Amino acid sequence: MLTAADFQPPRLLRNPHLQSVLGSSALRRHRGLRALAAVGAQSRELILDGGNGVRLQGWHSRVPGMAPRGMALLLHGWEGSAESGYMRMTAARLLACGFEVFRLNFRDHGDTHHLNEDLFHSNRLDEVVHAAADMVARLGVRDLVVAGYSLGGNHALRLGLRAALAGLPLRHIAAVCPLVDPSRTMEHMERAPQFYDWYFRRKWRSSLLRKRELFPERFGYDDATLQLDLRGLMGWLAQRHAGFGSVEAYFDSYSIAGQRLAALEVPSDILMSRDDPVIPFEDFEHWQLPPRVRLEVASWGGHCAFVENLHGDGFAERWVAERLCAALPAD
Repeated sequence: MLTAADFQPPRLLRNPHLQSVLGSSALRRHRGLRALAAVGAQSRELILDGGNGVRLQGWHSRVPGMAPRGMALLLHGWEGSAESGYMRMTAARLLACGFEVFRLNFRDHGDTHHLNEDLFHSNRLDEVVHAAADMVARLGVRDLVVAGYSLGGNHALRLGLRAALAGLPLRHIAAVCPLVDPSRTMEHMERAPQFYDWYFRRKWRSSLLRKRELFPERFGYDDATLQLDLRGLMGWLAQRHAGFGSVEAYFDSYSIAGQRLAALEVPSDILMSRDDPVIPFEDFEHWQLPPRVRLEVASWGGHCAFVENLHGDGFAERWVAERLCAALPAD
């Protein structure tokens, strides 16, 4: 089975910033689309019940004629989507090894801004848990595995804490570069090259503009608000739309640092890169994980990228598929 030490990219691809850019490139999105077609995937849209009137969109994929060994739920990162390259490529690998796959879009991600009036924020875990339970019930899932990237990895691990109470038949979790301590990540990004602030703020600003167009009577924020830096926008969101007294209280609400995962009983594997420019490696050095959670650290990989070559092949997608396929062996 692959381990983090097996990721040995060519020297050209050992720069964390190049890795991170390539990881979310159009090349990888197209590769993922071709990989899904090659495996013979048939996909259909489902709108799931997130509770309290919330609707979350996802894509259910299967290979016709194949008896599935279980269902894999995939969770994307902040301002990613079900159509991100890593989501498509992971789905294709899991389909090839016998899983059905459900790629869930968080609120206001992908083309889903019209489904819910309130804005997305990172502590909306309840609706993800509720949607997962709806998916399990509607599709008759008996064995569930979950994988997540970045914020999706954070959600996957927190979903594991809630799985038993929600009645989810969750057997295994795989998380790639999960967001551990949002406050420290914010500080780390403020010291990183300005590209990261520009990249995330540009995508988030587009999302907020879309919400304002769809719900002008609800969202009257002006362009000056949208020109705030990431910390300023986070503080505005936390206090005006997420119900927190400060940005630090908001960050703490979805942190999984310290001992917050101590009660996690679902077997879990975590892949991290030592050179991640978004999530500080120190968060992982001081993490206190329970016995059933295993952390692997690669020397390179950037943020959720782990690109193996200039063709866009991804080590992380192979790693996730191996971990989840091993968790539910074929009959």
